[in-house]
Amino acid sequence: MSKSADTTPEHTPLMKQFFAAKAEHPDVLLFFRMGDFYELFYDDARKAARLLDITLTQRGSSGGAPIPMAGVPHHSAEGYLARLVALGESVAICEQIGDPAASKGLVERKVVRIITPGTVTDEALLDERRDTLLLAVARSKGGYGLAWADLSAGRFLVNEVAGDDLLEAELARLAPAEVLVADEDGWPGFVLERGGLRRRPPWLFDADSGRRQLLRFFNLHDLTGFGIEDRPMAIAAAAALLGYVEETQKQRLPHLGAIAVESGDGAIAMNAATRRHLELDTRVDGDTRHTLLGVLDSTVTPMGGRLLRRWLHRPLRDRDTLRRRHQAVATLLDTGTGDTLRERFRALGDLERILSRIALRSARPRDLSTLRDGLGLLPAVRELLSPLDAPRLAELVDALGRHDAHAALLASAIVEQPPVLARDGGVFAEGHDAELDELRRLSEHADQFLVDLETREREASGIPTLKVGYNRVHGYYIEISKAQAGKAPTHYTRRQTLTNAERYITEELKTFEDKVLSARERALARERALYEGLLDALNERLPELKACAAALSELDVLAGLAERADALDWSRPELVDAPVLRIERGRHPVVEAVRDAPFEPNDLVLGEDVDGQPRRMLVITGPNMGGKSTYMRQNALIVLLAHMGSFVPAARAEIGPIDRILTRIGAGDDLARGQSTFMVEMSETSHILHHATDRSLVLMDEIGRGTSTFDGLALADACARHLAGHNRAWTLFATHYFELTALAEPGSGIANVHLDAVEHHDPVQGDRLVFMHAVKDGPANRSFGLQVAALAGLPRAVVRQARARLAELEQRGHDVPPAASLVPDTLDAPRQASLFAAPSAALEALAGLDPDELTPKQALEALYRLKQL
Repeated sequence: MSKSADTTPEHTPLMKQFFAAKAEHPDVLLFFRMGDFYELFYDDARKAARLLDITLTQRGSSGGAPIPMAGVPHHSAEGYLARLVALGESVAICEQIGDPAASKGLVERKVVRIITPGTVTDEALLDERRDTLLLAVARSKGGYGLAWADLSAGRFLVNEVAGDDLLEAELARLAPAEVLVADEDGWPGFVLERGGLRRRPPWLFDADSGRRQLLRFFNLHDLTGFGIEDRPMAIAAAAALLGYVEETQKQRLPHLGAIAVESGDGAIAMNAATRRHLELDTRVDGDTRHTLLGVLDSTVTPMGGRLLRRWLHRPLRDRDTLRRRHQAVATLLDTGTGDTLRERFRALGDLERILSRIALRSARPRDLSTLRDGLGLLPAVRELLSPLDAPRLAELVDALGRHDAHAALLASAIVEQPPVLARDGGVFAEGHDAELDELRRLSEHADQFLVDLETREREASGIPTLKVGYNRVHGYYIEISKAQAGKAPTHYTRRQTLTNAERYITEELKTFEDKVLSARERALARERALYEGLLDALNERLPELKACAAALSELDVLAGLAERADALDWSRPELVDAPVLRIERGRHPVVEAVRDAPFEPNDLVLGEDVDGQPRRMLVITGPNMGGKSTYMRQNALIVLLAHMGSFVPAARAEIGPIDRILTRIGAGDDLARGQSTFMVEMSETSHILHHATDRSLVLMDEIGRGTSTFDGLALADACARHLAGHNRAWTLFATHYFELTALAEPGSGIANVHLDAVEHHDPVQGDRLVFMHAVKDGPANRSFGLQVAALAGLPRAVVRQARARLAELEQRGHDVPPAASLVPDTLDAPRQASLFAAPSAALEALAGLDPDELTPKQALEALYRLKQL
């Protein structure tokens, strides 16, 4: 900031106060409280005016120069803060902490909180159905330590990963709003390119001092109970995160009561590319509706929606947990209890985030009334679920706990419809507190007293238009018009002169005013004390209340999954120990949901013996738009759904152990990193070949299409052989290289399937291509590439020319696969040997020569013979 360092005596006292606060927070916008507005000055004002589209003005001067400033009303500041946070900005809130009425001179101000994208807890600043995470990353030679927290829900977790690939996968899974890293060189590009990146001093990521910091925060002797004592990088990251949170929130954080370890071994691994290709919750174009989450999410509560998203991004490998979830969904579906539960939950608010605001003492009255209503639902929920025979449901009923005392306290304390803000009073119900009731009665009787006083004064003065009124500035008054002012009794004391009236005060009215206003102030003070006491009482049971909220969230998810299974005709998957992947009449959940025509279901069989070898790979051929990518994706999504606890879009699904899902689908470059489409393709393929195991599900779509025909064919062949023979992964390998269908040899574990299309001659519209979308055994017999090009709208002249060129190439025997791209530089190039053709006579003769044994004359003769061949 151009002026922020200047605190010379030329500046006004107010601006000196601003500069002092700004010097402590130079990298964030400073909201400086002045009366009913938050003001921004100098560069902060210029930036805020641009980002928020508010007026930039210049008022007054300080240090001999005008002061650029922009402001927002404090009562509507949340909306502006939400926009700034969404843009990745951080804001320091500098409040008036002194009483303007009691202060002599300038009111004292202090930064009370720093709002950052990863630490927001205010309801208006949060996406209600998405976690808002703050993530810290510590690094060592052995890998990375990660710690992340959701302050709005009170969750604090850590993990350690080895290598850049796993770090990138975790960043893609967690999608943090803010990332803390040490201010050092050498970070991978995908870290530095993230929004919300905050560089922090390296010493904040020290494991030894971090351990002491965590012990002090949690008041422990060691970290064994958290399971992180032997995880130094996780400790370093957790301490860096905790320090940042304490620095920005400037208060105690009782809702962060523990650290949980979230090991990668417990989940099916998916790298960033796989999450992107499968479009779990966001499409490439940014659309969130036509995604798997968009189809799957029918949760009633926001906290249930957030939990469902976490399940979706972290499918589990623990089959016992999954089977209990499947059984719970089946029980809710079969008994119809899920629908009843969902109806009850429509009155349930976001208890998870409300409890965090209670812990941070920022909860509003309507948060407490929502918690009251939520706790009031528990007996009915318990009664509904207790008779059901499902272990997981029984566990969740136990986790709800007993909160009768707190439910009764809230029911008796809070009025049915409390005000938005506690400072305005009116939060507590009559009968809850005798002292408050008495103070309120004094205030409430004021209205009748004023009516009686007005009647008496009119009669005594003989002025029929006399009125008794009140305003906040001047208090109570007796108002007489200018025309009647001469009749004012002598004991009236003039209080205020208006254009058309005079206002007076009497000793009786002054005495009443002091009594009433004192009662109102004391009533508000009493309400503030009662409110703080209520928060104290709730915080005493915070862990149990958080466990209750977590159980309600999971019940909402399970009931939502039951509703989806019923509405979409999904079936319960079978998780088996045998190495098999068998799906009958599987469908793509998103494509089926968005299309009007019926979806053509297809089977998948991997693991069954074929010629003495279990089938590990399907080579999938067929035309573009024939459904190859849809078929591959639907099977991956079915596997993923089964491993998050959901039913699946298939008539039957039998799924053996799966450790990861890996995909290479679609084309795309990464110009920012200087990577072409083909480089991105090869990088993703390399990751798959290095990480796939015999328990991995691999989707490979059109490998080798980004380079020349024969290079691409050779690479695709080699990759397929490696996956089938070395990795032995469950592989769906879609290709237009028909030569690859020869891989399905006896004993190879590879089989051919295809999706077909037929040409239909219409007398009016001409030849049309009809896609069948049905998966059949065996390879495709043709490509239909030119027909698809015509469907895409290529000019007819171009299609005719391509058809003639194709006929010419086929007549010449040019070795170009029918569906291969006709790259211009390959058309005129000398003919290349087919990858599967027999060696030529020249090559055989050349192989028989030994250059070290030939004399110069013999070598020359051999060269002539080769030329003749």
